[in-house]
Amino acid sequence: MDLSTSFSQEWEEARTRFTNLLDQTTAQDLPKKLPPAPNSAGFLIRHIAEVELLFAKNVFGLPEVKIHAQTVIKKEDTGEWTELEPLREFAAYAHDKLREAIDSQSDDDWQATVTTKEFGAKTKAEALGRVVSHTTYHAGQLALILKYGQ
Repeated sequence: MDLSTSFSQEWEEARTRFTNLLDQTTAQDLPKKLPPAPNSAGFLIRHIAEVELLFAKNVFGLPEVKIHAQTVIKKEDTGEWTELEPLREFAAYAHDKLREAIDSQSDDDWQATVTTKEFGAKTKAEALGRVVSHTTYHAGQLALILKYGQ
């Protein structure tokens, strides 16, 4: 089995922490927050997908990815992510594009170094760990908001 297949399977399994929550999320959940944390469930869903798309495009080299990272640019929840189906569709698009980007890497690509202002210089294998942990970190926050949020 090549590295891309192994890494793709690992990422898919880790991402279930997020995708399983998406299946449970209702439109009424999207504005919920867990004070004093500032971010709503809708914001977190959008943010996770945006970051996955940024990785697909800028780290793993999928130039056709279309992303305007609103949550990253605005840096705060503006309350605008309140429509469930568009968020689910956007998260599915992010899934598909990051999967495509991971699958397109050669075994040698995984040792290539990428540098970003957000996390410095990392191999693509290390960067994959970064996006996996980012998604699962925020999925944990989303789980708490869905369970205890107001």
